[in-house]
Amino acid sequence: MKTQLSVLTALVTFALSTQVSATEDNGIHNMLANGEVHGMLRYRYENVDQSGIAEQAHASTLLTRINYTTATLKGVSALLEFDNVTEIGNDNYNSTVNGHTDHPVVADPKGTEVNQASLQFKNKELHVVAGRQRINLDDQRFVGGVAWRQNEQTFDGYRVVYKPTESLKFDYSYVFNVNRIFGEDSNKSDLHGKLHFANAAYQVNKQFNVSVFAYLYDFDAALASSTQTMGVRATGQLSDSLSYTLSYATQQDYADNPNSFDADYILAELKGKVSKLGWKVGYELLGSDNNIGFSTPLATGHKFQGFADKFLATPGNGLADLYFGVNGQLADIKLSATYHFFDSDAHSIDYGQELDLTAAYALSSNCNVLFKYAMYNADDYATDTDKVWLMLTHKF
Repeated sequence: MKTQLSVLTALVTFALSTQVSATEDNGIHNMLANGEVHGMLRYRYENVDQSGIAEQAHASTLLTRINYTTATLKGVSALLEFDNVTEIGNDNYNSTVNGHTDHPVVADPKGTEVNQASLQFKNKELHVVAGRQRINLDDQRFVGGVAWRQNEQTFDGYRVVYKPTESLKFDYSYVFNVNRIFGEDSNKSDLHGKLHFANAAYQVNKQFNVSVFAYLYDFDAALASSTQTMGVRATGQLSDSLSYTLSYATQQDYADNPNSFDADYILAELKGKVSKLGWKVGYELLGSDNNIGFSTPLATGHKFQGFADKFLATPGNGLADLYFGVNGQLADIKLSATYHFFDSDAHSIDYGQELDLTAAYALSSNCNVLFKYAMYNADDYATDTDKVWLMLTHKF
């Protein structure tokens, strides 16, 4: 509640200061009257069959999102967005708050929340956002919104993006609270602290882009997750049909973290195309030191290391993910398949393998249907798990 009051106080103060200069020409009235309302309906069925848990999970949920964005007045606009997650039918799954611990976890609890509430100022070079907001940096490996889950992760704080030229961008955020995916009824709903996200990107040319970043997490309660991460990321084209991504980062304990460690992160990925068939091959390493794995607690974890989400928390021995994928299109259906080999960074442990499949079809420009399947075969980490998703999304 204190966090929400702080955000609202900041918003009201900013709004009043704007209103003083706009009253004479009725600018505030026009700002509100000419705003736009948008929304989204997303129904999803998720089935989880996990070895070691007697029951299967059957999660049938509907996300309803409504947002209102005002018109712009002297570069200033406001955004208010509400999310509601409703269970359709029985809640035969462990939502993390419903007490159904005899079922596998599907982290989509029901509830209604303010997903975003912010004021923005924007001109040609500068973009400033204050309040509750969505922040996705680079490929979301370190900071992201976890938009795959029905309850999105958003951030309370302040963000400044400065772009002096088309090729150069500076991005800094100060965040004092993370609204996590678990909902207001969970004791894991918020992460309070003093968080700094700094990212600078430069497009050298069409074939080479580079960014450097520093992410400092000083959490009030999750002390073991307080880390300092610094790194560099490069992307580009080797040819018209071949692209690459390279990234390196180092992570140390920070603030009041009771542990001491120094771990590395490495990503190397190639993507190409042969005729109409796309392919990729990659290697991602989250290293280990002092039996502590390189962590990414604010990442959109579902995008990485398999859809089965077995490695949202990095094991103490670290994680190496060697993966291969193909994608293409059959009629109007977009298809993809990716296979992962998971091993440890330390002690040569064979964790397991995973196969991920997707099929996506656009019913219209605003409506699409998605099928996903994940099969994780455990060797020395976690348990065998099959997951199936069927999702229908409509935006308006």
